[in-house]
Amino acid sequence: MEVLEKKNKNKKYEPILEGIPDWPVYRLSRNRKEFIEEVANRSAARINQLRSTPKQLLDELEATIYREQQRMKRNRWRVDPPDESKFWSDVKQELIDIGAVTEEEKQKKSQELLTKIVHRYANEIAGNFKPSSYRFAREMIKFWFARLLNASRVKKFGGFFRNQYTLRDKIQIVGKVKQLRNLARKGTIVMVPTHFSNLDSILIGWIIHALGLPAFIYGAGLNLFNMKIFAYFMNSLGAYKVDRRKKNLPYLETLKMYSSIAIQRGAHSLFFPGGTRSRSGMIEKTLKLGLLSTTIEAQRNIYLNTAEGQPPQKIFVVPVTLNYHFVLEAPELIDDYLSIKGQDRYLPEEDPHGSWGLLKFMIKFFTKGSNISVSIGRALDVMGNYVDEEGNSLDSHDRVIETRDYFLSNGKITVDAQRENEYTRMLSQRIVTEYHRINRIFASHLVAFAAFELWQQKHPKLDLFGLLRLPEEELELDYAEFRKTCKRIRKKIYHLKKEGKANHATHLKGKIDLVIKHGLDNVGIFHLKRPLLMNKKGNIVTQDLNLLYYYHNRLVGYDLEKFI
Repeated sequence: MEVLEKKNKNKKYEPILEGIPDWPVYRLSRNRKEFIEEVANRSAARINQLRSTPKQLLDELEATIYREQQRMKRNRWRVDPPDESKFWSDVKQELIDIGAVTEEEKQKKSQELLTKIVHRYANEIAGNFKPSSYRFAREMIKFWFARLLNASRVKKFGGFFRNQYTLRDKIQIVGKVKQLRNLARKGTIVMVPTHFSNLDSILIGWIIHALGLPAFIYGAGLNLFNMKIFAYFMNSLGAYKVDRRKKNLPYLETLKMYSSIAIQRGAHSLFFPGGTRSRSGMIEKTLKLGLLSTTIEAQRNIYLNTAEGQPPQKIFVVPVTLNYHFVLEAPELIDDYLSIKGQDRYLPEEDPHGSWGLLKFMIKFFTKGSNISVSIGRALDVMGNYVDEEGNSLDSHDRVIETRDYFLSNGKITVDAQRENEYTRMLSQRIVTEYHRINRIFASHLVAFAAFELWQQKHPKLDLFGLLRLPEEELELDYAEFRKTCKRIRKKIYHLKKEGKANHATHLKGKIDLVIKHGLDNVGIFHLKRPLLMNKKGNIVTQDLNLLYYYHNRLVGYDLEKFI
C-alpha cells in the first residue's frame, strides 16, 4: 500500500471518457423530465404493491400528510420550497374530500393523490446536472483550493497567485485506483464512503474528477443545500437531494426508485450508506439498507431485462474511507451522540456553522498543515464478493462465480423481496468489514485512543459519563507511561496491517516521540479547546474530554483496548 501511495500521490489521471456528452449522468440529465416521470410512476406502482387495499393506501396518505405538516411546524429549513405549506394544505383538503365520494371514486381519487405526492417528491429529489455549471464549479474548486494551498506553502502574498502546489499535495489518494478506473469502463460504479463531515461531499466530488472519472450522481443531505454556495456546487456536480427528516413511505420509496433507475441506466452513483455523519466518530458499524438495497434491485432488473446472449451490465460496489485529523462539526456531533446514547431516536441533520463557518474551516484547513487521506477499497459485486480486474466475481478461494445465479429460482430470474433483503444485509456487513480493513490510521487517532483508554483504565469504577465529568486536576498523564502505551498500540497496528485488517499512514513509522508529536500537533487542530496537548511539565492533558472521546472512537472495533 505504501508503494501504491507514493505512485498515486502525484499521478495525473487522464479522463476515461473523452467528453461530457459521453457521461451517463449527462444522458440522464438530458432526459430529466422523462426520467422523473418514470421514477414517479414506478414509485406509485411500488407503493400500491405495499399498500394493496384502498384503506391501507388512504391510511398511508393520511399518515404522510400528518408527518409532513408536523415537520413543517417543528423543523423548517431555509432550503424548503416556499409553496410547501400550501401544497400540503391542499393535499389534506383533497384527502378530506375523498371521504365523501363513492367507493369507486375513492379508489380513483386516492390514486390521483398518491401520484401528485410522488411527483412532487421526485422533482424535489432529482439532481439537475448541467455541463456548463459543472465545468465552472470544477474549475472554481480547483482554482481556489490550489491558491489557498500555494499561499500557505510560499508564505508570501504573491504565493496566492502562483500555481506551484496542488490539491494532490494536501489530499492523499491510496488504494485500488487502477481497478476503480478499469471497472468504471466495464460497468456501473456505486461508491460507498464513510461519512464524518459536511466536507465529505465536496471532497468526494473532487476525488472523482482527480481520478479521471465521469461525474457521479450522488445523494447529498438536504441540509447542505441550506448553504447557498454549497447548494450551487452540489447542484452543479450531480447531487440529488436526500431529506433525512422525511420518514414516510411515499418519500422513501421515491428516493429508492430514483437511485435504482439511475443505476440501471448506467449512471455511476455515490451515497453515504451510514445515512448521516458519524456522531460518535466511529467507523460505521451498521448501515442504512434503503439506498443500499437499490444496488441489488438494479442488478436483478438488469439481468431480467438483458436479452439472452447479450452481456449484462454489471454493478460494482466500491467502499471508500475518508481519514481526517480534524472534523469541524465534532463538538456538536459528539454532544448529539452522548445525549442519545443507548436510545434509538432520529436526529435531524442541522448545521450550526452555516455557510460562513464551513468556509472559514476550509480556509483554515487549506492554509495549514493537516492532511486528508482517501482510501479506495477493492471493488465488490452486489453480493459482497471481491471482483478481479476484469470485473469477474470471485468466491473465497478466488474462483470465478456468476452473480446472476443468486437471482435464479427454478432456472429463471425472479423477484424475491425476502431473499434480496438478506442479500442487502450481507452486502452491508461486507462493506463495514472493508471500511475497517482499508481505514488508514493516523498518528492523531493513535494518541487520542491511547490517552482516553489510559484515563478509563485509571478510573475502572466510573462509567463513560462519570469519566467525562472528571475534574481538570485528574486529567494529566505521565508522558513516559503514555509513550509506552502508544508504542504497544502502534506495534499491534503494524500486526493488523500485516493481517490485512487495517492500514496506516506512513507518518506512523519512525521514532515514537516524533509520531506522538505529529499526533498531538494535528488531533482536532482547529478546535478552540484542544482534545489533547502537552503541558509545560511535558505531560499529556486535555481541554475537552468529550472531543477526545470522539477522536478516540476512530480506533474502536480493532480490539486495541487490551493493549493499554
